[in-house]
Amino acid sequence: MTSESLAAAIERTGSPLELLRNQNWPAFTFPVAPEFTNWRDEQRAWNTTVALMDQSHHMTQLFLGGSDLIEVLSSISPNTFATFRPGVAKQLISVNESGYLVGDGILFYNEDAPEGLVLIGHHILIDWVRFTLEKAAAQGKDVHQRLEPNSHMRQGPPTFYRYELQGPEADRVMEKLFGGPAPDIKFFHIGDVTIGGRAVKALRHGMAGQPGFEFFGPWADNEHVLQTILEAGEEFGIRRVGAKAYSATPLESGWVPTPFPAVFDDDMTEYRSWLPAERIGSVAGSLTSDDVRDFYLTPYDIGLGRSVRFDHDFHGREALERHAENPRRRKVTLLWNADDVAAVVRSQLEPGTPAKFLDFPKARYGLYQMDEVRRGGERVGISTDAGYIAYDQLYMSLATLDADIPDGDEVEIVWGEDPISSKDSVDQNHRQVIVRATVAPAPYHEWARTVYRA
Repeated sequence: MTSESLAAAIERTGSPLELLRNQNWPAFTFPVAPEFTNWRDEQRAWNTTVALMDQSHHMTQLFLGGSDLIEVLSSISPNTFATFRPGVAKQLISVNESGYLVGDGILFYNEDAPEGLVLIGHHILIDWVRFTLEKAAAQGKDVHQRLEPNSHMRQGPPTFYRYELQGPEADRVMEKLFGGPAPDIKFFHIGDVTIGGRAVKALRHGMAGQPGFEFFGPWADNEHVLQTILEAGEEFGIRRVGAKAYSATPLESGWVPTPFPAVFDDDMTEYRSWLPAERIGSVAGSLTSDDVRDFYLTPYDIGLGRSVRFDHDFHGREALERHAENPRRRKVTLLWNADDVAAVVRSQLEPGTPAKFLDFPKARYGLYQMDEVRRGGERVGISTDAGYIAYDQLYMSLATLDADIPDGDEVEIVWGEDPISSKDSVDQNHRQVIVRATVAPAPYHEWARTVYRA
C-alpha cells in the first residue's frame, strides 16, 4: 500500500482503465470459515430449510451524526429523506454530475444519537461520503463521522455483530427464539427484539432474496446470540454459511455488489486527488474500451431506479432525470449454457491454451467484474458477478442489457481477457471463448421478485 493519490496514479499510468485493469486488488480473508458443511449444502439451505450468515466482518462501516448530516447526504443522493427516521434503513445511492452511479450502501437510522446512523457496504460509496462530509465540516456544517474498516483492514473486533437468518424455515426458528410469531416488521425497517435475554436490533431483509432478518447488536454479545440462534434452529436443519457460499448470495438476491464507480469525470477531480489509488480497486473481464464511460452504469441499468426520487436537488439530478426518461439498459440474470460452461472447465484438462479459469462457486477476478455481452456480433451489455447456484444447478451472472432484449433471448458472453491484464488474479496463459446465455429475470427466483420486498 502506498499514499499515491488516484489522480497521481492515473497520470503515471496514462488512463483510468490502464490503472484499474492492471492494479492488484488483494483477495480478502475474513474470520469466517470457508465452509461449515460444504458450500453446496449451505447454498441449498437458504432455499430449502434455514441458513445463518455471519456478516460481521466483510463490510466497511461509517458511523455518522450531526444536525446537518441529512442535508449533506441529500445533496449527493437521489434518495428521498422526506420520511427518513429512526427505525428505517435505505439503500443509499449516489451519482456523478452525468447521472452515472458512484456506488451504493445500506444506511441504517438506528436512533437519534451521536453515532445513530451507520452506512454499511463496500468502501466505494463510503469513501465518496467521507470526502463530502470532510468538505462540509470544513465549511462549518455540523457533521461528524467515524470510519470502521472491515476485519481484513482493521485491528480488533467490530462495533456490531451481524447475523443474517433466512430461508423457508426462518420464521419457525424465530417463533422458537421469541416464544411466539416473528416480529411484524416491514421491509427495510428496524425493530427491537430480545434473543437469549440480550437486546438485539432486527432489520427486515435478506441477502439471498429469502424470508429473514439481519440481527445486530454490540460485539460483546456476539457469541451468546450466535449460539442461541443455532440452538433454536437445530431441529429445523439450520446451516451456518461459510465465506464460499456467502459470496454467491447476490446472484439470487439480484444485487450487483460492486458496480463500476463513475468517478473519472471533471466533477470528481478534487475527489481523485483526495482518494488513495489503492482504494479504487481493479477491473477484470473482457470488456475493453478507450473510454472509461463505457464502464459506467446508471441506477436504472442495475435495478436501483426504485431508490430515485426527484423531490429535492442533488448532484447529478438534471442528467439523472434524462436517464429516467429513457433508460438504455435493464438488469437481468444470464443463465450460462451448460455445454459451454463444461467446455471452459474441460479446457483446463486438455493440451493447449485453456479458457480463462472458471471458479466455483464464484468467478470474480477483480473488484469490478465486467464481461462484454454480445448479440449478433454487437455489444449489447455487460455481465458482472458470475457463479454457480447449487439449488438450481445453474451457472449464472447478473448483467445489464439493452432494454429491448427480452427474457428468453440468447446472448453471448465473452469470457477471458484480450489483451490479458497483468494483475495477479488473472492467469496469463488463457484464451477468450464465447459462452452462450439465456436472458432471465433478476432476481431469478419468482419469490424474491414478487414477495421479498412486501
